[in-house]
Amino acid sequence: MERREFVSVVGGALAGWPDGRMVHPTIRASDPPDQEPSLPPEVFAHRLSRLQAELTTRKLDLLVAEPSTNFEYFTGHNPGRSERLILLLAPVTGTPAIVCPAFEVERVRRHSVIQDVRGWAEQENPWKLVRQAGREMKPPRRNGVAAVEPTTSYRSFLGLDDALGGWRFANGASVVERLRIVKSPEEVDLIRRAVAITEAGIAATFAQLTPDATEREVADVLARELATRGGTAGGGLVQFGPSSALPHGGPGGSTLARETVVLIDAGCRVGGYISDITRTIWYGDAPDDEFKKVFNLVHDAQTAALQLGRPFTTKCEDLDRTARQVITDAGYGQYFTHRLGHGMGMDGHEVPYLVEGNETRLESGMIFTIEPGIYQVGHLGVRIEDDCLMAEHGIEVLSHRPTKY
Repeated sequence: MERREFVSVVGGALAGWPDGRMVHPTIRASDPPDQEPSLPPEVFAHRLSRLQAELTTRKLDLLVAEPSTNFEYFTGHNPGRSERLILLLAPVTGTPAIVCPAFEVERVRRHSVIQDVRGWAEQENPWKLVRQAGREMKPPRRNGVAAVEPTTSYRSFLGLDDALGGWRFANGASVVERLRIVKSPEEVDLIRRAVAITEAGIAATFAQLTPDATEREVADVLARELATRGGTAGGGLVQFGPSSALPHGGPGGSTLARETVVLIDAGCRVGGYISDITRTIWYGDAPDDEFKKVFNLVHDAQTAALQLGRPFTTKCEDLDRTARQVITDAGYGQYFTHRLGHGMGMDGHEVPYLVEGNETRLESGMIFTIEPGIYQVGHLGVRIEDDCLMAEHGIEVLSHRPTKY
């Protein structure tokens, strides 16, 4: 595919979508993102109601969470982690509470939907507030069972274990994953906007490639192009020539020459939700036969997976097997070295994972990448990554697939 064709396709994808705010796609769960909730309060009220129903189903009495994307999912705000304790306690019945430093109380109340915010002074032990909340939320006449958000620090877990007498603890991963794995229409809309911005940013970056530019310089261009479309930051991987054969290589100091491969893997956030797209092109006039063969094979593998998906029927591992078989049958199986894809939403990588052994059936509303790749170390790599929604009729590609060479 010529660069001008790619620019035309993805440039059109941006039309009709308002610009969104974003941060770098590899943001850590502990980093504070945008301060204001991007969704209305009733969305978070519904999430908390669903959380209580999920806790009831699993015979759990409480979810505890430090600042993280899961904290933000239920409250609308991620204040970030530090040495000062901030903790969400969401009981199976009643009102959730947040324990935080006293000087943070007003900020948390303004930016989250939780109004029961309990502050501790700098000279006080914050775990006394946690202990008091635990007594209030503990079920009568029996021990409570608290689901612990899976990214909770070991230090905080030790504090919980010490403070919450009469409670035992369970891994909360299954709780939050079940609630987040199927996206609401509001979430899908935000991801669509992030996808459109990312496609346009990648296209604009490809259009500015010049000989002798370094991978780092092009990565800077990419970040600017994403930012100018409404974000405060954004970026991704930029890899030239043999560097493209490293699935997570670059950007480095390699310089660009004509008649070579350029791979860009980029994403951004809009309203707290992520995109993740990879495009591989030939920079020059005449792509060599091996590149065209590999590119078209990767494209065929992606097509096979896309055509297979049916809601409540297709397993995650089925998609991986199908795409992998196409590449293996062509004699390139050893060069497809990673899973086919991953879920995405508030985190760049989240459930469901499209990988051998995952028998989870895809459901309507799940969003995930399909990104087969072939990586010939020392020579070239090709990855095509598109963001996909499991719709009622089958898989809908939210991005715009490139054409074959």
